Amino acid sequence: MSHPVVLITGCSSGIGRALADAFKAAGYQVWACARKPQDLAALGAAGFTAVELDVNDADALQRVAERLRSEAGRLDVLINNAGYGAMGPLLDGGAPVLRQQFETNVFSLIELTRTCFPLLRESRGLVVNISSISSVLITPFAGAYCASKASVHVLSRALRMELAPFGVEVMEVQPGAIASSFGNNATAAAEQVISEQSPWWPIRDGIRARANASQEDATPASVFAAELLAGVRSAKRPQLMRIGNGSRKYPLMARWLPQRLLDGMLRKRFGLDRQL
Repeated sequence: MSHPVVLITGCSSGIGRALADAFKAAGYQVWACARKPQDLAALGAAGFTAVELDVNDADALQRVAERLRSEAGRLDVLINNAGYGAMGPLLDGGAPVLRQQFETNVFSLIELTRTCFPLLRESRGLVVNISSISSVLITPFAGAYCASKASVHVLSRALRMELAPFGVEVMEVQPGAIASSFGNNATAAAEQVISEQSPWWPIRDGIRARANASQEDATPASVFAAELLAGVRSAKRPQLMRIGNGSRKYPLMARWLPQRLLDGMLRKRFGLDRQL
């Protein structure tokens, strides 16, 4: 029997690259996706099947599925990992920021799964959607990101039921703080939105703190990848995995703390506890 095939998006660094390493070591044929030429070269040199992919390009998604069928002939696991965090006040970014956040984190996930569905159906495969604890713990200055991951959570549940008759499983993963370039990328995204004209300019440090929150006491990406791999290979796969620092504590806070108390804690944490 040929090696099982896994397609992983967003493999340039962090979680995606760690997942590619873990699955390759476990004997999978890893199709690792990235956008930049230097990242693709590094992935190819590491022994992966490097795939150039912009998840926002619908034609590129279709080409990947066609190439998989032509060259691999199967797809056992699809890991929808690509995404980013749009940080900053919702009203500063407005609809353009929200729209782009959903294009990358939500719409592309559904489109790639749709194009790969025939292969997944044939192999009775698995879809792994990387969500976030931000789907359940809603924080200020990350409204667009939280909304996109809440959508991933809802869509994963719907997909799980809809794909069950075809023998295709769906697993949602909600990482906590995982060591990656997410914080730097989120900070860069926030800086593009923040300006001296913003009503929130006096508390810009709170925006920056939220952008970097995911890197506080972060779990190594390799540890995250090993635990996710174990879940994928489990005889009874979990429908939801929470992995990494804070991944269990924060959902419990969101569920059990009174909303007014939780809001007050988050306002204080990110500098929103004073009048502007």
